[in-house]
Amino acid sequence: MYSSSALAREPQNVRTSASMAARERAKEVVRARLRAVARRHIAEHGVAHLSLRAVARELEMTSSAIYRHVSSRNELITSLIVESYDSLADVAEVADRIQAGLGQDAAARWLAICRAIRQWALEHPHEYALLYGSPIPAYRATIDVVQGSARIWRVVTRVMETAVSTGVLRPQSRTFDVRGLVTPYVLATVGQPAPPFTDFIVRGMALFSSLIGGISAELFGHFHGLTTDADRVFDLVVATGAQGAGLDLPVDCVHRGADGRSDRD
Repeated sequence: MYSSSALAREPQNVRTSASMAARERAKEVVRARLRAVARRHIAEHGVAHLSLRAVARELEMTSSAIYRHVSSRNELITSLIVESYDSLADVAEVADRIQAGLGQDAAARWLAICRAIRQWALEHPHEYALLYGSPIPAYRATIDVVQGSARIWRVVTRVMETAVSTGVLRPQSRTFDVRGLVTPYVLATVGQPAPPFTDFIVRGMALFSSLIGGISAELFGHFHGLTTDADRVFDLVVATGAQGAGLDLPVDCVHRGADGRSDRD
């Protein structure tokens, strides 16, 4: 049984917990406003010029008050990167789940994931640049960033594992020796690939690299004036990269014009 003193303390404990929860919610509202303003400043001036003082001034906070919510500019940038990784991973995971639910194979799932990530990048170019653009001057990434990026790599790994288990991934004429090229953390996460796919991990890296390379080339203007159909070019870029990794994406091999007729018709 509860003692009378314990019963007397219980309401006070409940009130204290509720008060702490309310204060934490209020702090998170402020932190969300900080991130929103910081993102706009990055879009307007670039991440290299992000200033805590400028963010505080716009929020009508003193420079000292902002440090109650973020300890440094580095922490603020880290929170933006982690938030962007979460947003991107959500998009990739939803695309994968939809295709898997429709019974599509690993190749179709990867194509859908690539298209979804590209669309996210086109809609959020400054967030994409924060993740995959130029290194940020004087910024040091933390373990939170590594853990945030891991969600995307888990999507890649699931696709590759499904491709192997269902026979969709083709053995290559040459298998590269990748021993010692990845960290123990990666091997613990993915496992040691078995023949004939001992270079499984590097193939996944090739898939991902062709995806990020294709998006970056388009988003940062490297294809400007060179292509006439950005959607089609992107599909062929990621399909070519996937083909090299042993995965044949369901992309038409022939071009179809506006009338729907192919060059072979």
